[in-house]
Amino acid sequence: MTATTATPDASAAPARMPAQIPYIIGNEGCERFSFYGMRNILTVFLMTSLLMSVPEELRKGEAKAVFHTFVIGVYFFPLLGGWLSDRFFGKYNTIFWLSLLYCCGHACLAIFENNLRGFYFGLFLISLGSGGIKPLVTSFVGDQFDKSNRSLAQKVYDAFYWIINFGSFFASLLMPVLLKQFGASVAFGVPGVLMALATLIFWSGRRTYVHVPPRGANPHSFLKVVWTALKAGGLGLAVAALGVIGAVVSLSQIGSLGFVAAVCLALVLVMGFGGVGASLQLDRARGVHPDEAVDGVRAVLRVLVLFALVTPFWSLFDQKASTWVLQADQMAKPEWFQSSMMQALNPALVMILIPFNNLVLYPLLERAGVKVTALRRMGAGIALAGAAWIVAGMLQLWLDAGDTVSIVWQMLPYALLTLGEVLVSATGLEFAYSQAPLAMKGTIMSFWNLSVTVGNLWVLLSNVSVKSPTALAAIQSTGYSETACLMFFFAGFALVAALLFALAARRYPLQDNYRG
Repeated sequence: MTATTATPDASAAPARMPAQIPYIIGNEGCERFSFYGMRNILTVFLMTSLLMSVPEELRKGEAKAVFHTFVIGVYFFPLLGGWLSDRFFGKYNTIFWLSLLYCCGHACLAIFENNLRGFYFGLFLISLGSGGIKPLVTSFVGDQFDKSNRSLAQKVYDAFYWIINFGSFFASLLMPVLLKQFGASVAFGVPGVLMALATLIFWSGRRTYVHVPPRGANPHSFLKVVWTALKAGGLGLAVAALGVIGAVVSLSQIGSLGFVAAVCLALVLVMGFGGVGASLQLDRARGVHPDEAVDGVRAVLRVLVLFALVTPFWSLFDQKASTWVLQADQMAKPEWFQSSMMQALNPALVMILIPFNNLVLYPLLERAGVKVTALRRMGAGIALAGAAWIVAGMLQLWLDAGDTVSIVWQMLPYALLTLGEVLVSATGLEFAYSQAPLAMKGTIMSFWNLSVTVGNLWVLLSNVSVKSPTALAAIQSTGYSETACLMFFFAGFALVAALLFALAARRYPLQDNYRG
């Protein structure tokens, strides 16, 4: 495809909204309906159909493991999508071709509803397609803006996030009903139709987009600069070596941790220790690489510290589609109401909170003298997620005591978690794009999505750890159930992360890396 060039008039006033944005927003709304439509019924379908051969006492844990493994894949494949886009095909072509694989994945779910291998292959294709396009669509939105109209970018990212939840809202309401009334083939087939429509809408705008061409093989890429810094030896290389040793130990525990958890933990250890080691001696890469590339890597490494502290938020957020659904099964509710339908409350609240925050809350805080920065929003959002799980834990104690608990009570933790989501996720999309150097947009958006993978990794590791004799004995000594203890553990996890995030944010140097 021929690259389209944009020559915006920087002196134009007021800033103009790019005309191609509706195609991207429409594509995202349909794609998110397809994704959340299948995701929100996945745990229920596994529990009531596909995993019926698993003993009942183990089925809940197995369903959670499959769900979070799938989510790990969805947020791991952005690394692949970002690499293919930046080096070979560009964002548009990579999004289009991976979207076709995405459609094939939905078809597999609809066709292989009673075939474990076929169904899991469909989940793999969806995780590859959805994950691969995830960082590209968000950075593709940013590519449509430049410094003349970047003031509109956050509004578009908010609209982008609003349409995501518009699709999710209707998917959360309709898919459980379709699953119950018409079976898995229809319930998983409808999201496939919506994904095909999303691909068609995206293709329709192909002649209007700003296409930033792929950069090809880059001798001064992020990984090459990091490797040059580490090859210089010294303390940084020793720190990176510790990560490799930890990764080997992790891989040796595949039998107890499970393949996905062990491999992801190994990756996190290599990346974490390697990043710390490179940051200690990054200046040793100067001369081999231009200062612009070295400074770009330093900027990315600074952002990754903040991303690492956001991972506990995702641990809590994604369990609303597993742990909270299973909790809802224990609650009193109308006969027609399916537990997974409660998730519709999350996108409904998002659609209310995004305009409320922008039109009412943020202006009020600004007039009160409180500067509402992106980092302050994100720190507050992590803390609110912790508060939501304290409430969920209290509800679980109520259920464990044998009392009848109305599902209406679950609205409170949903409200707290959703407000946290708006502050973290919608804000983080624009923040991640703005902080990335021009040559590393795909890289930084991939790392943003990888933070969700790491968050779900913590869930898998906690589920494994809680089965150890020591952990079981500690839980029994509290007099609380395993579920309640895990809920309070994750709440504390998030609150500690929020405190550390606030401390790190105070020293973070903000960047403005939009096109000129």
